Amino acid sequence: MTNATTTEMHQETGLYDMTNLSKMKSLAVHAPEAMNAFVAFDKAALAAGAIPVKYKELMALAVAFTTQCSYCIELHANKAREQGASDPEIAESVLVAAALRAGGAITHGTHAMK
Repeated sequence: MTNATTTEMHQETGLYDMTNLSKMKSLAVHAPEAMNAFVAFDKAALAAGAIPVKYKELMALAVAFTTQCSYCIELHANKAREQGASDPEIAESVLVAAALRAGGAITHGTHAMK
């Protein structure tokens, strides 16, 4: 294998190609009412409110780590940085997500115990 970057490797396979997001327009064409509702909801959920946008973006980033959505990770990492999030804050959001995911495995694991 060549020394291609991770992004280049994913783009070759189509697994992680940010240009795929342009295909969301197709969703709007074929299901406009639902897509418009989603876009409005997404915008409202991430807008400034009781929780500042920076913290909402860090929350979105932590959820993206948990759901393992590469697109969301890239988009929300960039947006968090635009809102002033630092590398230490992003690192802590990684570890919060990891702790909750691990905690979920442990607590669900109790169902297997006798």
